Amino acid sequence: METYILLMLTAFGAYTLKSKDQNRRIALLGSHLGQHQIEKLMESLTDGYLRALGESNPDRQAQVWNLLTTSETVLCEQFNRFVTDFSKIEEADARVSKFAIAIPYADKLFPSATFDLREALRIHAQGITNAANSSLNQTPKSKAFTMSAELFLMQHTCHWFCRSKTVASARMMARHKTSYDQLLASVSPATRNAYCALMGR
Repeated sequence: METYILLMLTAFGAYTLKSKDQNRRIALLGSHLGQHQIEKLMESLTDGYLRALGESNPDRQAQVWNLLTTSETVLCEQFNRFVTDFSKIEEADARVSKFAIAIPYADKLFPSATFDLREALRIHAQGITNAANSSLNQTPKSKAFTMSAELFLMQHTCHWFCRSKTVASARMMARHKTSYDQLLASVSPATRNAYCALMGR
């Protein structure tokens, strides 16, 4: 009975610490994202891609693609400003545990098994910017595919920072029916190589 109570108290303590740590991370990231309209622009852009791909009239489709180019530019500008602003936080606050599940303060206990969110966001910013500017030898459809993958991988990283890799992957599958490995396979080679190097894959 005493062992059971001890296990219950330990589990409760671990849950409390995990929640406190995650709430701190959510507040930190949210305080920087809240200064921009990145999430709203992402949603508008991905919805626009679907609308353009579903448009049967070529002229109307071309018109939608042109409008989306403007949205891509605005999103890139805002995301790059966000990354510049976030890069000013302390390194200790930007470390993310590579463990699949959330372990309270794992980034402090196992510093060698972490990555720097600031560096990950810089990789995402470069990937998103390159995708938006890469129109040569690329159809609007393939450009939209790459841009969506770059945006979703960035979103996965943010959810990983706030919760855990497992939760981030589950959310990506639930919202976009896309696995973590599919995202890595769909981003540009430059993003994939830099990202995998950071993660030690």
